[in-house]
Amino acid sequence: MGEPEPEVGSWLRCYRCWSQQLEVNVTYEGLHRVDPATGERADAVDEIQDSVVQCLDCMHDQPHLTFNDGRVQPIGNRWERMVAGTPWVASCTVTVEADEVEACSGPHAGDALSYAAFGDHGTREFFTHVRFHKHDDDRVVVHLLVELYARSAEEATDVLADASRGILAITSLAEESRPPAAVDDPHA
Repeated sequence: MGEPEPEVGSWLRCYRCWSQQLEVNVTYEGLHRVDPATGERADAVDEIQDSVVQCLDCMHDQPHLTFNDGRVQPIGNRWERMVAGTPWVASCTVTVEADEVEACSGPHAGDALSYAAFGDHGTREFFTHVRFHKHDDDRVVVHLLVELYARSAEEATDVLADASRGILAITSLAEESRPPAAVDDPHA
């Protein structure tokens, strides 16, 4: 038998301001056969669902939450780190193979370089800022500032190392203060 689900109130909140005023944006694409006798939708050939949970108070996406089977659910132990942790900012480089980088210039270069360095974590969980990059033979060295949430410097280092898709070098790591918690009526 698996671990019991944590209490809903402990994870169903914004990791930045702790507000429980959340919404989920669900995008669905489906390819379905059509029943020739009725014209109704029949068997699903292919279905894709993507979702983003967002805080209505601070408008930040909630990468520790997902939408599955009709309800919002926590993602693994990520919610513990993000809700109970504090922000950490790392200055680092990640060296990746050049063919892992989709674009080095243009409007999507920042996301492409962040993705090459940290995969989905670099575009969905971490706040990344690509300072610059350089080409070194068949490799690209991406210099980034990364904000992530963790409960300690060791955990922040481990999370970055686990997410890295190349050779990671952390030049500095500093704990920041947590943003203020949301209040019931911010306009009162």
